[in-house]
Amino acid sequence: MATTEKSILNRMYLVAACLFLFAVAVGVKLVNIQFVHGDYYKQLAEDRTFKNFKIPANRGNLYDVNGNLLATSVPKYDIRFDAVTVSDKNFEENIGPLSEKLAKMLGNTPSYYSQKLRAARANNQRYVLIARNLGYSDYMKIREFPMFNLGPYKGGMITEQSTVREHPLGKMGERTVGYERRDENGYFTRVGLEGAFSNYLRGTDGRRLKQKIAKGQWKPISDNNELEPKDGYDVVSTIDVNIQDIAHHSLLRQLEYFEADHGTVVVMETKTGEIKAMSNLGRTKEGTYFEKRNYAVYESHEPGSTFKLMAMVAALEDKVVDTSQIVDTEKGVVRFYGRPVRDSHHGGYGKISAARAFEVSSNTAFTKMITEGYKNNPSKFVDRLYSMQLNRKIGLEIKGEGSPRIPHPQDKSWNGLSLPWMAFGYGVSLTPLQTLTFYNAIANDGEMIKPRFIKEVKDRDKPILVKEKEVVNPSICSPETARKVREMMKNTVLRGTASNIYTENFSMAGKTGTCQTEYWIEPGRYIASFAGYFPAENPKYSCIVVIHKPNRRKGYYGNIVAAPVFKDIARKIYTDTPVMDELESLEVDDKRVKTDFEKYYTKIQDEKLLMPDVTGMPAMDAISILENLGLEVRINGKGVVKRQSVSAGQKIKSNQKINLELS
Repeated sequence: MATTEKSILNRMYLVAACLFLFAVAVGVKLVNIQFVHGDYYKQLAEDRTFKNFKIPANRGNLYDVNGNLLATSVPKYDIRFDAVTVSDKNFEENIGPLSEKLAKMLGNTPSYYSQKLRAARANNQRYVLIARNLGYSDYMKIREFPMFNLGPYKGGMITEQSTVREHPLGKMGERTVGYERRDENGYFTRVGLEGAFSNYLRGTDGRRLKQKIAKGQWKPISDNNELEPKDGYDVVSTIDVNIQDIAHHSLLRQLEYFEADHGTVVVMETKTGEIKAMSNLGRTKEGTYFEKRNYAVYESHEPGSTFKLMAMVAALEDKVVDTSQIVDTEKGVVRFYGRPVRDSHHGGYGKISAARAFEVSSNTAFTKMITEGYKNNPSKFVDRLYSMQLNRKIGLEIKGEGSPRIPHPQDKSWNGLSLPWMAFGYGVSLTPLQTLTFYNAIANDGEMIKPRFIKEVKDRDKPILVKEKEVVNPSICSPETARKVREMMKNTVLRGTASNIYTENFSMAGKTGTCQTEYWIEPGRYIASFAGYFPAENPKYSCIVVIHKPNRRKGYYGNIVAAPVFKDIARKIYTDTPVMDELESLEVDDKRVKTDFEKYYTKIQDEKLLMPDVTGMPAMDAISILENLGLEVRINGKGVVKRQSVSAGQKIKSNQKINLELS
């Protein structure tokens, strides 16, 4: 008996000792959690309950040169309802009026919203979607609705803001305007102007503290942000939407008619290098066209006969050719190492001058001139091309510029055919914009200017950065050489391969180009091009048109496929900006006439200062009209104008703002 009691007592001591040790361990752990790692666990608990969410900053606006919007950020708001936080009294007093207001704004019945809100309250739902993608004006209205006007805690209203990038031009110039996108891994894709100047447009993100209310659901603590986002700067581009529209539709019509694979057009201001329009259209499987890729910037290809300008400039500068030199085209066929070089004109052109060979684009004449002139020192020809920057990228801000290729005799790939083939644009490679930059330099007396896409960066009305003309090469050739080849390009339109686009109404100068492409796949695939400038006497704009793989049954030569697009663009720009002749003053000092005119002018000015009615108009038309009247226009939504904040007929004030609500 005594032994049994002693055994039980020993077991009790053992259990008591274990409990004591366990209590000591718990105590040590509690002390450790509380004092040693206390801050860590407090932060962990707080992080699981509260979290800072990023508020993306509004990107700055992207404008064309005349102040028309190319891209703008529009805030959008999602409204949700926390059915738990509202008191019974506030809920019952306001659910009826709130349902009526929601029905009127969002288009459902009051009973629908009443039932939805009551069901949410019965099920203790804290994140019920009420409305999605509201504009700013609707958001401000819904904040004042019954119950919602009590705030996020008493009224249960949850607001989530996002920013949507709108492009008023739609699909026109889409690759030129571009975008910036960030994937799930944090990597950016930057395209066009939006991508090139994103560091100015992006702004600085803000932060907003939210509380976790359910699995995967977070509710803002208040309407105020922890850190307010800072909007990006506005960027004023060199693009002119009127010229962009002309270029886009001229190219599109030609692509559709010739059923071409893709094409590009670039229009540049000669003296400044400002890009006024850049259109890039590719064909879909259905036969329609859209801004597929930025061919003007990235696509490096054999230029064909447009490269004869570069060859002629090099030969004239090195004095291996003179414009009056006679060349025998040998019935249109010459051979190099057994390979024929042919002229497009059957039978050739006979014996012609070097200048005439350029005008009619004789392949045989150019191969003979360049080969004879440089056969003992081909490096001299290539080095001259290099000195004219043709082997270098321009260094564009827009990402993805293609690499030019001008082979050198020291290259392993150089052979006996390289020099004669280069003479008429084969075996070399340039992008359309690189080719245009060279043509623009010739129009500019030899001064090569870097193509420019923006004029300035602004913080509202305050200039942050003003872009000036950037000279790449002050003189790619002598003024005499530039004058000679300009005369050849003028005669190309007057009596050469591009005579089909000649008109007495305005002057043009340029060079046609036709070359085979993908000939290693199958014959019959061509690239048609035309590069030049207008007016011929005092160039204001340079332009290049390149069209890939037209239906050869309809045509494939540069003068037939590409040159008419150039002419159409020049004609329409001439129509918008006619040449003005200066006349002697016809002013007559007649007091009666002067008094009548002042009365009439005052009347007209008063009528101009009245707010027009723009409701029902497309957004771009309305913005253009209002901005021309000196108004600061803000838009909400897209489509046509549904409502304007300033009524029609009211007098316009200086620097007045107007909000347009779009359908």
